[in-house]
Amino acid sequence: MKRVAIGVLGTVLDKRGKRENRWNKWRPTVGMCQQPDLHIDRLELIHAARDRGMAEQLAQDIHLVSPQTEVKLNAITLDDPWDIEEVYTKLLDFSEHYPFDTENEEYLVHITTGTHIVQICWFLLTEARYLPGKLIQTMPDRNNKSDEHPGNPEGNYAIIDLDLSRYDQISTRFQQISENSVSYLKAGIATRNATFNRLIEEIERVAIRSTAPILMVGPTGAGKSFLARRIYELKLERHQISGRFVEVNCATLRGDSAMSTLFGHVKGSFTGAQTDRPGLLRAADNGMLFLDEIGELGLDEQAMLLKAIEEKKFLPFGSDKEAQSHFQLIAGTHRDLRKQVSEGLFREDLYARINLWTYKLPGLAQRNEDIEPNLDYELARFAREQGEQTRFNAESRRKYLSFATSSEALWSGNFRELSASITRMATLAESGRISDDIVNDEIKRLQESWGYSTKPLLLPELDQPIDLFDQYQLQAVIEICHTSSSLSEAGRKLFAVSRQQKQNPNDADRLRKYLSRFGLSWETLKKDKT
Repeated sequence: MKRVAIGVLGTVLDKRGKRENRWNKWRPTVGMCQQPDLHIDRLELIHAARDRGMAEQLAQDIHLVSPQTEVKLNAITLDDPWDIEEVYTKLLDFSEHYPFDTENEEYLVHITTGTHIVQICWFLLTEARYLPGKLIQTMPDRNNKSDEHPGNPEGNYAIIDLDLSRYDQISTRFQQISENSVSYLKAGIATRNATFNRLIEEIERVAIRSTAPILMVGPTGAGKSFLARRIYELKLERHQISGRFVEVNCATLRGDSAMSTLFGHVKGSFTGAQTDRPGLLRAADNGMLFLDEIGELGLDEQAMLLKAIEEKKFLPFGSDKEAQSHFQLIAGTHRDLRKQVSEGLFREDLYARINLWTYKLPGLAQRNEDIEPNLDYELARFAREQGEQTRFNAESRRKYLSFATSSEALWSGNFRELSASITRMATLAESGRISDDIVNDEIKRLQESWGYSTKPLLLPELDQPIDLFDQYQLQAVIEICHTSSSLSEAGRKLFAVSRQQKQNPNDADRLRKYLSRFGLSWETLKKDKT
C-alpha cells in the first residue's frame, strides 16, 4: 500500500536561511521525507499561488533527499491564512475534491507547518473524517543545541491516530468521566425505569453543553427541585458556573412582592420599602435560578423575566436604572403551559423561550418499578439521620410493596408521600423491625388520605374462595374495567409497562384470560355495572 502525505508549505520553517546553509537546519516538510523508517511515496504540497517559486525549490530539495517521493504541487488562493472561515473552506474544498483511494493508499496529514489556524483546520477535517487518514507531527531533534551544527537535521516525527478506540487508557478515561457525570446527576435518584434513565442521561448531556433554559414538567413531588440542584452542582463542579443556586416557588409570589422578590426594588418604591433590595435574579448572577411553578407568575413578571433571560438586563421595581445578571434558568411546573398560553395566562414569547429543552418527569405511579429501590433509599436515609437501623420483616415488606405497586396506590404526593410513608413506619418500628401491624395501619392511613373506603372489598360472586392478595388485585382490575370503554382500553391501562416488552401485545386477550381464572368475563362485568 502506498503512503501519501498531505501538507501545506511552511513559508518560514520550510524556507529557513540562505540557499547555501538550508541543509544545516531542520525543515519540517523536508525532514518528514528524510525519515529512514517512514517511506513517503507521494507528497501533496498545498501552497498559495504567490509562493509557487518557494514550493518548486522545496520539491527539488525533497527529490535530492528522497528520490522515490513524488511531489505534487497544489496551488490555492488564500487571502488571509489567519481567517479560520476562509482557511477551513479552502481546505475542505480540497478534501472533498481529492480522489482518495483508501484501498490502495494510506494518508498522513502533516500538521506542523502553516499558521495555527491551518493546523486547527487540519485537525478538524481529519477528526471529522473528511480526510481519511492519521495526523503526522514533525519536530526538531531535541538533542540539538545549535541550529548551525545540527547532528540530526531531519528531526523526529510522531503519528497521531484520532481513533480513540485504539488508545485503551484514554478511551477508558473518557468513558469513566461520562459515566461519573451521569452517576453524579443521578445520585439519590434510585431508578430501574429505562425511560427515566434515558431522560436523566439526556439532561446530563444538555446541562454540560448548553446554557439555555431547561423546563421540567411534572406533578408536585416528582423531583424537579432535587434534579435542578443536582444540575447546578454538576455545572459548578465542572467550573461552568461560579455563582449561587437560587430557588423560589413562584406560587408564593403575589403583587408588588413578586416584582420585589425577583427583580429587587429601590428604597421608597412602595410603602414599606425602607432600603434597597437586590432581588433573586441578581443573587443568581453567574449561577443558576430555579423558578418552580413558573406558571403561577403574573403576566407583568413574565414580561420582565423574558427580558432578563434574553438581554441579561432588567429594571428593579421603582428604578430607572437597569441591573444586570448572567444566570442560567431552570423552570418547573405541574401545569400545561401550552394550555395556559391559549387561555392568555402565560406569555407565548416566554413559553417559546423556555421551551427549548423540556422534560416531562413521571410521577411515582408511572414508575412502579422504582418504588422498591426508593424504599431502600428512604430506609438508609432514615438510618443516617436518626442513627438507627430499621428493616422490614420479610412478609411485611412483601405486603407493603404489593400494595404500593398496585393500581390502588395513587401516590398523589409522589416521592414526598412515599418518603413520609416510610418515615412513619420506621418511626413506629419497635426494635428496628417494621411488622405486619405497622404496614396494615400505614396502608389504611394512605387509603384514607386518598379518599378510599377501608370497608371490606365487594367482589362478584365467585365459584371458590381466593386469597386476600388476589381479592385486592381482582378488585383493582374490576375497577379499571368499570371505568374503561372497551376491553382493549382496560388491557392497555393494566399492562402499560409489560406490553412495551412484547412485539405484538394483545392486551385484550391477556385481560380476558385473567378474568376467566375467576369465572368472570368482560361482558358480565359491564352488564353488572349497568
